[in-house]
Amino acid sequence: MDQRTDPSTVNDKPAARAQFPGAAPVPAALEKIRKDEQIHKDHVPRGILCMVLATILFATAAALTKWLVGLYPVGEVVFARSFASFVVCAAVMLPVTGLGVYATRRPRDHLARGLSQATSQTLFALAFTLMPLAGAVSINFSAPLFAALVSIFWLKERTSVARWAALLIGFAGVLIVARPGANSFSLGALFALGNAVLYGSVTVAVRGMSKTESANTLMIWQITTLAVLHSFLLLFGFRWPQPIDAVMMFGTGFTNAVGQYFWTQALHLAPATAVAPFYYLMLAWALGFGFFVWGDVPSASLLLGSAIVVASGFFLFWREARLQRSVARAAQRAR
Repeated sequence: MDQRTDPSTVNDKPAARAQFPGAAPVPAALEKIRKDEQIHKDHVPRGILCMVLATILFATAAALTKWLVGLYPVGEVVFARSFASFVVCAAVMLPVTGLGVYATRRPRDHLARGLSQATSQTLFALAFTLMPLAGAVSINFSAPLFAALVSIFWLKERTSVARWAALLIGFAGVLIVARPGANSFSLGALFALGNAVLYGSVTVAVRGMSKTESANTLMIWQITTLAVLHSFLLLFGFRWPQPIDAVMMFGTGFTNAVGQYFWTQALHLAPATAVAPFYYLMLAWALGFGFFVWGDVPSASLLLGSAIVVASGFFLFWREARLQRSVARAAQRAR
């Protein structure tokens, strides 16, 4: 699973900034919002380009992982990917931030989040050994559905008939992709589904942690805990890789880290509503890799189920973004 933070921790919406005490008077604040929105509009093409590049890199990392788990122990491949991501991110981040970026009052929460995501990524890699790349990626897209479900039952968020309908339809799409009863896919789909459940839960947790932790602190703790926890998987099997395979192992982490950079840049340059739909292009690249590398011809159930999962996830995102804009405008009118 790619190592992304929650968009809410990255995208600084101008409407939200104007709500804080000490903000400019309403007319001036509204004028500033208009100017910021115009800047966002000017940067939207660049934001979309960054998101498309991110999806290509994430799909490439997934394809490399699938190739390697067919040759080497899963734990070795997963550790190599996490360690490479740590090396790349630490080399870029630590010279700027120093070790102070590790400072936190919530080490237990960071460790719990790392353990959850370490398990999530391991399950995702296991799914690659048992099912087509596009199928695993498609089920991975159900993570927002589980995040919404966790928000309802854990955070006690209010919900509506439309939201419940989107969730139920989305889960129906997951079942179509997973094809319960098709023996060749059931175990792999179960691993992929476990990854989606854990990643969706982590997303909800990050929303709360982002109130006290910076994006850099969240990232450095994440990549560090992943590398440490995944190192224990080497106890279950290790083979010295061939030079080209070692390069590919490092490449999984490198491409994932660079993809993370472009994903973050996309959310900085443009509103999430403008760039988020392009994230689903990752499924198209996964289909392409699966067809040209492994000869996987997408079935009708895969295409139909994937379309339903993507549509449901996008509807939930669009609805939440619309609600946030309504709250921001109401706050402006109240001032």
